[in-house]
Amino acid sequence: MKSDMEKTDNILIDRLNSNVDLINQMSHYIIASGGKRIRPLLLLLCARATNYGGTEHHAMAVVIELIHTATLLHDDVVDESTTRRNQDTANELWGNAASVLVGDFLYSRAFEILVEPNSMSIMRILSKATNQIAEGEVLQLLNIRNANVSQTKYFNVIEQKTARLFEAACKIGALLSDSSEKTINSLGDFGLHLGIAFQIIDDALDYESNSTTMGKEVGDDLSEGKITLPMIYALEKTSGSENKILRDAIKTADASNIDKIINILCSVNAFEFTRKIAENESQKALKSLKNIPDSEYRSALKLLCELSQNRTS
Repeated sequence: MKSDMEKTDNILIDRLNSNVDLINQMSHYIIASGGKRIRPLLLLLCARATNYGGTEHHAMAVVIELIHTATLLHDDVVDESTTRRNQDTANELWGNAASVLVGDFLYSRAFEILVEPNSMSIMRILSKATNQIAEGEVLQLLNIRNANVSQTKYFNVIEQKTARLFEAACKIGALLSDSSEKTINSLGDFGLHLGIAFQIIDDALDYESNSTTMGKEVGDDLSEGKITLPMIYALEKTSGSENKILRDAIKTADASNIDKIINILCSVNAFEFTRKIAENESQKALKSLKNIPDSEYRSALKLLCELSQNRTS
């Protein structure tokens, strides 16, 4: 996929250009900061897996990456984050106002590119997905510092704020090649379950990994008042003083006691439980590929699913 990714990156750099210098500085800084590019890669792989022979998949992959990057900009403002991917966030360098507005620019540029294939089906999928992402972000905001968040509410948040863009990327890849509705939905299901598994692993790594590997501080989610699956499970399985430690940390968004908190999570096997749930979602994703013809691209999708489960950042 190296050639497809290089062409996508070239379009991404070209379409970021603006007459406003600050937009150029910030957008190029964010894109150059790295990232896994998993969402655009999914679109490219799904297009190839369904025998797409055109070139529009590169621009559509750019749309997916621009929308994702815009959400990161806005997230960092909401979360008051200072680092991402081992470097200062845009809001730390340029301020919240500039970050929000440049995030808006990236959204609008994405939709400017989106209309170019003149496909109502593609526009419908992505407009719905971006709306669901926004809903998911608001739901997550409502759960901040709430120690009573259920697993059901947690899964509702990550499905909308993360998995729906994975799903959209996969569906658009299949739509470009005029695939059948069955194939489009199968690849969409693959993306949805992969996205859920990906976010669950992300949430586990926030406690399990280290700041150098993750590019942010251990326990950042807790510092931002976010309650994720390892903590939700631990709250269900603890009582007495241990339960109080966890609840107090969530209510005050205080990660200063992170080592003790991690020990409590380990004592109830919260990480094993979390990874088992992620593995179940990953298996659902792999089953969704059974209707996709065998090819090196289908194999790559399966490998991507496996790699996402075993990552450390």
